[in-house]
Amino acid sequence: MTFKPLLEEKPANKPIIIAGPCSAETEEQVLTTARALAGKGVDLFRSGIWKPRTRPGAFEGIGTEGLGWLRKVKEEAGLKVTTEVANTQHVFEALKHQIDVLWLGARTTVNPFSVQEVADALKGVDIPVLIKNPINPDFKLWVGAIERIYKAGITRIGVIHRGFSYHGETKYRNVPRWQLAIDLKREFPDLPIICDNSHICGRRDILQTVAQKALDLNFDGYMTEVHPDPDNAWSDAAQQITPAQFLEMKEQLIFRQPTTDNMEFLENLEHLRHEIDELDEEMLNLLSNRMRLAERIGEYKQRNNIAILQSSRWNEILERAVTKGKLKGLSEEFVTVYLKAVHQESINHQEKVMNQPRAEA
Repeated sequence: MTFKPLLEEKPANKPIIIAGPCSAETEEQVLTTARALAGKGVDLFRSGIWKPRTRPGAFEGIGTEGLGWLRKVKEEAGLKVTTEVANTQHVFEALKHQIDVLWLGARTTVNPFSVQEVADALKGVDIPVLIKNPINPDFKLWVGAIERIYKAGITRIGVIHRGFSYHGETKYRNVPRWQLAIDLKREFPDLPIICDNSHICGRRDILQTVAQKALDLNFDGYMTEVHPDPDNAWSDAAQQITPAQFLEMKEQLIFRQPTTDNMEFLENLEHLRHEIDELDEEMLNLLSNRMRLAERIGEYKQRNNIAILQSSRWNEILERAVTKGKLKGLSEEFVTVYLKAVHQESINHQEKVMNQPRAEA
């Protein structure tokens, strides 16, 4: 797939900045926000018109009436506008009101039937489309949504990384799982990727930290929910900030360049990367040796009819490694994820050995 620039007039060395309220509530609220952002480097003014909610009874958007308010944003504030669509009627209404960019939400991306319906409605239309990641960390589902929109003839496509649902304790509303976004960037290097720091965070105090991490990872921009009175917003109040707070955050964020032609930098970087490559090869050799030891353990367990998983031993390994890892500057999260992967591979090797037919005496 070959993608055209998402915003044709946007320089490649500048971040794409999207801001605006979670939901269009009133005409005054929308225009007040837009006027505060006008002329401040915002590329797209966002606002939800139709809002898919988890449970009935919550505010599900103002509906088509709000599209007229977005047209006024274009006329009065001079900002391009974007909103979410989830079906054929949404697409037709948005196009009729001259919305500049459409986006598919996480609850739409998760359903190939819904994505295909939007794709069919867009055939023959030249408009940029942003695609949020599905609610669950399903990489192929995200790629499938991109492919469906692309096959409809849309080539100005971008994706929005808004984090993924997670059952358990976490500081995020939706955990970032940065590696999935990195994998997508690796597969589609020219596909713009925008960080939706509002939906990842679900709270105001870490919005800047998450946006900066995304820019450090070579994301192409960020999308933040901005409201003139966040505490009284009709939806997602806890993650919205005022225009003044947004502009302060915007000024403090640092946009990283993907590369440079500075030869001294490139030579030093190449030298350090070579050292990393050597260490990686050494670690792979050590892991290979570890698996051979696991296979020998599997042989002993097979002879004595002992179960593979020894919970007390596994807990001991994990606790010891986390403690030692902290002393070496490694986070508990990294050590845990790494060791779980190593442990699972060890189990796989032991299973292979233990399920082989026993040699005849």
